Amino acid sequence: MTMKTDDRSVSKTRGLAGRLLTAAAITISAAGPAALPASAAGISGDVVRIGVVNDQSGPLSDLAGAGSVVAAGLALEDFKALAPSLKVEIVAADHQNKADIGVEIVRKWYEAEGVDMVVDVGNSAVALAVQSIARERNKLVIYAAVGTTDITGSQCSPTGLAWLHDNYNLVSGPIRRLVAQGQDKWFFIAADYAFGQNMVKESESALKAAGGTSMGAVFHPLGTTDYASFLLQAQSSGADVVAFANAGAQLVTSMKQWNEFGMSAGNQRPVAELMFLTDIHGMGLETAQGLTGVTAWYWDLNDGTRAFAKRFFDRHGAMPTAPQASVYSAVLHYLKAVAATGTDETGRVVAHMRATPVNDIYAPGARLRADNKLVHDFYLVQVKQPGAQEKPWAYYNVLETIPAAYAYRPLSESDCSLVTAAGK
Repeated sequence: MTMKTDDRSVSKTRGLAGRLLTAAAITISAAGPAALPASAAGISGDVVRIGVVNDQSGPLSDLAGAGSVVAAGLALEDFKALAPSLKVEIVAADHQNKADIGVEIVRKWYEAEGVDMVVDVGNSAVALAVQSIARERNKLVIYAAVGTTDITGSQCSPTGLAWLHDNYNLVSGPIRRLVAQGQDKWFFIAADYAFGQNMVKESESALKAAGGTSMGAVFHPLGTTDYASFLLQAQSSGADVVAFANAGAQLVTSMKQWNEFGMSAGNQRPVAELMFLTDIHGMGLETAQGLTGVTAWYWDLNDGTRAFAKRFFDRHGAMPTAPQASVYSAVLHYLKAVAATGTDETGRVVAHMRATPVNDIYAPGARLRADNKLVHDFYLVQVKQPGAQEKPWAYYNVLETIPAAYAYRPLSESDCSLVTAAGK
């Protein structure tokens, strides 16, 4: 297996991923009788090409990055047992959290390199730009850690699927819970791009509906390392809760400085509106203890998730995050649909994906609904106290399961044109 990406990612990766980042393209293929009715006759160029594009060298690289490519590779390993004669290739690239670079990569993949499906993306601003290219070229894109609700809302597309979460999933449950406990005054520290802006918008809407009050919001540049002025504004706001609408290295640095400035000893409660396992690993339990958040998946949920996590760890040197697990699931479900239909034609593949429930360790039984969201349960988690950790990477206590029926914005409130066409 080989992969093409930016050499700057090498120092950010572990294990097999680090070795992969020096080469030119992942290719996985096998010969033999197919267990599923996969026929190359309907496959363009006789090969299925999948492109993994995300941040592989910057502040969002740990939560997805090269680990998402490892997850895609595991999906191919599992798929080969079902359709070993279907040739599959994976390419990967670093969009550096820049929409113009992401669009350039994806356009070239679709138009010149025969890529059939793009997965992950991660950055909301990049995702909104890529959505337009995928729609224009009638090519499939499956989003993992993309928060903006516009992807499956006002800017939804027949070719854009959301596999992990959106900002409504992430904020509505915790806000309702904490406001009910009397913590009803909130202040937001957010990343200043599409994701952070949308998350604050969704948060303030949920806060108003729950009877709470927004005490204000401040937006920081993506990649800043000095949060002092933002934290001081939060401290002086009079808020009960300081909510961080950022992710990855941004959240890690924010929380480290929160503790350095002594704010952990105050009366304000920090809430991570988007929290990943690698964030907790990066800041440590002393800093992260007590943080609450919502996740779509956790590696230590059951025997199946733990078995997958072990395979992933053996290759990557870290336990999988929810985005990485969702990439595994999206790639596997997509390839099953290609094999079953005998084609990589977008419309037929998406129709089969929609008609067939997911069957894997990520979201068993989940289905795509009319707005192209994969509907599944979520989990409200809290970071353990130091000393309460029984094994490495077991950072969360699962407080409750949020059933799929309660985790999503009702379709009746959707502004996605696909929902209107299907009959809202």
